Amino acid sequence: MGGSMTVMDAHHHFWRVDAQDQPWRDDRHGAIARDYTPDDLAAELAEAGVEQTVLIQSVDEPAENDRLMRYAAEASYVGAVVGWLPLADPAAARAELERSGSGVHGVRCLVGREPLDWLNKPDSVALFTELAEAGLSWDVVPVTAQQTDAVVALAQAVPELRIVVDHLGRPPIDSDGWEPWATQLGRLAACPQIGLKVSLGIDLLTALPGWPDELDRYLTWAVECFGPDRLMLASNWPVVLLRASYQDAWSALRSAVEHLLPSPDELAAVLGGTAARYYRTKGRS
Repeated sequence: MGGSMTVMDAHHHFWRVDAQDQPWRDDRHGAIARDYTPDDLAAELAEAGVEQTVLIQSVDEPAENDRLMRYAAEASYVGAVVGWLPLADPAAARAELERSGSGVHGVRCLVGREPLDWLNKPDSVALFTELAEAGLSWDVVPVTAQQTDAVVALAQAVPELRIVVDHLGRPPIDSDGWEPWATQLGRLAACPQIGLKVSLGIDLLTALPGWPDELDRYLTWAVECFGPDRLMLASNWPVVLLRASYQDAWSALRSAVEHLLPSPDELAAVLGGTAARYYRTKGRS
């Protein structure tokens, strides 16, 4: 299995800065305040030996879904698209999915640190049940205890829903911390349908002075909690450019995972197999 597995970057974005507002980007993020298109990423993927990718929404608006579909049509290496839905409003989410959802493999909305009480309302549970029945996954970054509680409760209510936690659930690397992150990650891992991306999010990339050398103990815990069949390597390009080049970040993350997973089959899962299964990527039988 290891020799034939497609290597996949499970999380990246494209954007044109004049096409949409990005409220999560501020004056600390000037290094990424430019356009990033399929042509920009193609050469990076070829150099890194990455064959396929998962394109993720970065703006909460209907026009984002239209842009994502155009990007995916332009970039043959995009194997799956995670689009936007206004998930806190089930009626609006159903309408947007009907309008634009035929090409998406998963859905997401930006939640920051806001409470996720709405996740466990009956209509929300019904919506996520419908998404699961349609074969769609859900990406989310629960960083607070309340958010973790809400995601775990939804996972238990809709066990057939494939859930992907992005960016290692925001480990406290910048403060050399451990709890409550470690316990929260363990609680998420106890839900068998939840997977985890080995990547770093904008909050952490903004807080760190450089690319972290202290990842090992956090990755070790992630591997212990989730195992290779629920972990997927991801760059978070172009956000990762705040702290490292694509090549340096991908190489560092891959080397760290290789150190923890010497088995070729286990490594193949993290490098592509898990993402292909969770997102049901193009070409997957």
